[in-house]
Amino acid sequence: METTDVTRAIAAATSVAASLDLPAGDAVVLHNSNKLALRLTPCDVFARVAPVGQEVAQFEVELAQKLVEAGCPVCPLEPRADPRVHRRDGFAVTLWTYYEPVTPRTPPLDYARALERLHAGMRKVDAPSPRFTDRITKAEEVVADPDRSPELADADRVFLSGRLASVRRAIEDRGAVEQLLHGEPHPGNVLSTKNGPLFIDLETCCRGPVEFDLAHVPEAVCEHYPELDQGLLDECRQLVVAMVAAWRWELGDQFPNGRRFGEELLRLLREGPPWPALDMITRRLEKCRRTPL
Repeated sequence: METTDVTRAIAAATSVAASLDLPAGDAVVLHNSNKLALRLTPCDVFARVAPVGQEVAQFEVELAQKLVEAGCPVCPLEPRADPRVHRRDGFAVTLWTYYEPVTPRTPPLDYARALERLHAGMRKVDAPSPRFTDRITKAEEVVADPDRSPELADADRVFLSGRLASVRRAIEDRGAVEQLLHGEPHPGNVLSTKNGPLFIDLETCCRGPVEFDLAHVPEAVCEHYPELDQGLLDECRQLVVAMVAAWRWELGDQFPNGRRFGEELLRLLREGPPWPALDMITRRLEKCRRTPL
């Protein structure tokens, strides 16, 4: 969010908390992208804020309740507030339990076991959700429309469009078993707590093969996840790179140094396999971001 929107979003979140008798004299920004993640104090509430119409907060709230009931390791809603979406000043605000981080990183074995538990619990939950291919379609729409990706060169547009289409076919042709997934269970969406790892940001949940989720986690985590299909995992990793590349070229993308990242992702796709895990790509891109042009 832009600075002015952040100020308004914080005001909306603190106002909602105050209306529920949750003292929120201060707010710490934990993450800022298309939505804002806040720690409200002194009530110690984790608030997620997004512009109304640019979120799927109701879906996330309803799904979170079902997953908690199924025993899934997900962050629960704030128990002192009604489990619903609060709308204030053009923002949708949801309130969640805040957990003080206990370690900087979740050990790979714990991460893998938590993800396995999440997937097992998700198989028990009946929740209408989009298929993972909907995400591919959205990426293809960005690439296909020069008005939405005006800085993407014509040759790169043709290349990226073709790669998205071909990897979609390769994954679907495998006919893998599909189930409810987190959608983006990367380390940024895993809280390390005294109760073990907990997953957050459920708005990306979709249906697909578990390898699609595993394409978002570190290689060391995959090594501890049982019975995965390595060939399918490789294809899903390539798909994730292609989709993230599309997002970086979208007009209005607020990712820091996004165009530079987009160029690097296109280069990785042209280099071909072996496809690295997403965290390795992120570290490479962070190094790229710190390097002056």
